[in-house]
Amino acid sequence: MSSHLSGSEFEVAIIGAGAAGIAAGRRLLEAGVSFVVLEARSRVGGRAWTVGREGLPLDLGCGWLHSGDVNPWSRIAETSGFTVDRTPAPWTSHDRDLTLGAREYLEYRAAIGAFYKRLGAGGSSRDHPASDLLEPGGRWNELINAVSTYANGAELDQISIQDVSRYDDDEVNWRVRQGYGSLIASYAKPLPVETDCAVTHIDHSGTSLTIETSRGSVSAKRAVITLPTNVLANGSVRFSPDLPDKLNAAAGLPLGLADKVWLALERPEDFPAETRLFGRTDRTETGAYHVRPLGRPVIEAYFGGRLARRLEEEGEGASAAYAMEEIVVQLGEGLKSRLKPLAATAWASDPFARGSYSHALPGKAGARAVLAQPVEERLFFAGEACSAGSFSTAHGAYETGVAAAESALRSLRR
Repeated sequence: MSSHLSGSEFEVAIIGAGAAGIAAGRRLLEAGVSFVVLEARSRVGGRAWTVGREGLPLDLGCGWLHSGDVNPWSRIAETSGFTVDRTPAPWTSHDRDLTLGAREYLEYRAAIGAFYKRLGAGGSSRDHPASDLLEPGGRWNELINAVSTYANGAELDQISIQDVSRYDDDEVNWRVRQGYGSLIASYAKPLPVETDCAVTHIDHSGTSLTIETSRGSVSAKRAVITLPTNVLANGSVRFSPDLPDKLNAAAGLPLGLADKVWLALERPEDFPAETRLFGRTDRTETGAYHVRPLGRPVIEAYFGGRLARRLEEEGEGASAAYAMEEIVVQLGEGLKSRLKPLAATAWASDPFARGSYSHALPGKAGARAVLAQPVEERLFFAGEACSAGSFSTAHGAYETGVAAAESALRSLRR
């Protein structure tokens, strides 16, 4: 926080400079109101984060432009000089799969397709765990459950059928060659962002809001709050008066965990670009591996759910060691000396995230609407967890950020 900021007054304060906060800030900038973005980290982007390793941009957070043809970040990328790569995702064709033969691939695709069809129907009127829709004794159940850990950050027994059935996905998946995190950070450049400024208390008892931070307090007429649900639920930010409905909703929408490991691949030309493999097909605790994404000499490894949590608990290097062990089993012992760790994430250990992206617990499908509801027309909530159909995505965060900013502007005008 700049030394002059403490004691300042604004029309709107935005809490968090992730995709939702940045989108809200751009809308407020366009409207010409006075505002500030308060960010606890020393960087912007939140759970969108691109780092450079050996000359390559690596996305440690979100990496795919899901529903790319309607994703607003696709338009922003192309108008901002970024390159949108439209190469089909590696899970879309059997000739891109290095684990399964053609027959097994077709069986697996049929099984997971049937599962998602049942899921799309929404189950019964009761909100059961999504695991109830697995075929009893199904050959591919463990792998389908593993895929849930990458997509939802949690196993199917932790997923609300009614919530996940509302997810809106047209199965168009693109990428930003310079990094999704780089794109989102670039979009924040015109904004008045104060980094290293953790909000600890929001007092909405008076005429103006008093927002206490790690570097003093500011006043605002309105606030757009984009904090991750795990941060809201654990009480890291206090509200006066209390907001028990918000905290309960956040607790019903925990952030699942999906971690990544990036490995450099020596002599990459031995492997076809844009291919995929699974570590195992007979257990949930396994990684998924994207070989030579965007044609680059790397392997991108994904771990989710309970496995990702266990690897984080084991400490630095555990996830890279696990990834290399699984890859070597699939592709040969000789590959081990050709792999080198480049980067790894530990989102559950990040105090400003405590996870990767939200899922609704069974019985909590209505929590998203509760979380998104404004308080007193002064506190407006945004973030991927507030999205009814695009939760767990950066474009869901963007859309809710813009919507919250619009609501704040209407409230100010009244």
